[in-house]
Amino acid sequence: MPQTVLVTGSSTGFGRATVRRFARAGWNVIATLRTPEAEREFQALDNVLVTRLDVQEGASITSAVEAGLARFGAIDALINNAGFGLYGVFEATPREKVAEQFDVNLFGLMDVTRAVLPQMRRQKSGVILNITSGAGVFGLPMSSLYCASKFAVEGFSEALSYELVGLGITVKLIEPGGVLDSQFVSRTGNEAARTGRIEDYAPFIARSEELFAGLRNTRAGATSDDVAEVIFGAATDGTDQLRYVATPQIQALVKARRETSEAEYLALMRKNFGYRRD
Repeated sequence: MPQTVLVTGSSTGFGRATVRRFARAGWNVIATLRTPEAEREFQALDNVLVTRLDVQEGASITSAVEAGLARFGAIDALINNAGFGLYGVFEATPREKVAEQFDVNLFGLMDVTRAVLPQMRRQKSGVILNITSGAGVFGLPMSSLYCASKFAVEGFSEALSYELVGLGITVKLIEPGGVLDSQFVSRTGNEAARTGRIEDYAPFIARSEELFAGLRNTRAGATSDDVAEVIFGAATDGTDQLRYVATPQIQALVKARRETSEAEYLALMRKNFGYRRD
C-alpha cells in the first residue's frame, strides 16, 4: 500500500516542490494550504488531496487531518513546512508581528504535530520532518525574531524526538538556507515594510542590506527542488538521524557554529556581518 504524507505550506517554495516529489514517487499526498480553491496542478493528481489548513486556525488543522485520514486511511509522514520570516531590527517590530512570527513558525507547527500524533501512536510508526533554517543554527542580523522562532523549533524537535522514539515515531530537522526560488525572500521583504524605523539603526540597516544583496547576487546555489530531494531522502532513509543540512550555501556557517570554538565562530560572524563596536 502507498504511504501517505501531509505537507503544510504547499502553495509555494519547499512545500510545493515536496508535494511534487512525493507524488512522483507514488506516495499519497495531503497537500495543505490556506487557499485550496486557487490550486489547479495538484487537484488534477489522483494521489493528491488538496485541502485547507491554516496553522493559525486550530479547526482547519483538525479538518485537514480528518480529511486526509478519511481519504487515505493513515498519515505516515508529516512535513511541517509552513512558515515566514520577519526581517528588521527587533526594537522596531511591533509585538503583534512578533506574536505572529511564533504563532506560525512554532505554535502552528506544534499544533499540527499534536493533531497527527494520536494516529501515529496507534500505528506505532511515523516520521515528522520539521523545516527549520540555517537561521535556526546561527544568528543573523536583521533576523532576530525569525532566528528565535527557528532556534525554538530546533530545540523542540530534538527534545520531542526523545519522547517519541519509544513509540516508533522519528523526528527530523531539515536545515536549508539561501534558496532564492522559494518566494521566501519576497515575503520577508513585504513583512519588513510593516515594521517601524528607528534612525539610530540606519547605518547598521544599510550595511546589512548591502551585505545580503551581495549574497543573493553571488550565490545561485540550491533550488526548492534540491531541498525537496533532501526532505524525501530524510523521510525514506529509515534512520534516526536528527539533522540534515539541506543546502551547500550554509554549510560553512553550520560547520563554524558546531565544530569550532565560540571565539572562532563569533570572530567569523562579526567579520562576515559587518560587526562594529562603536
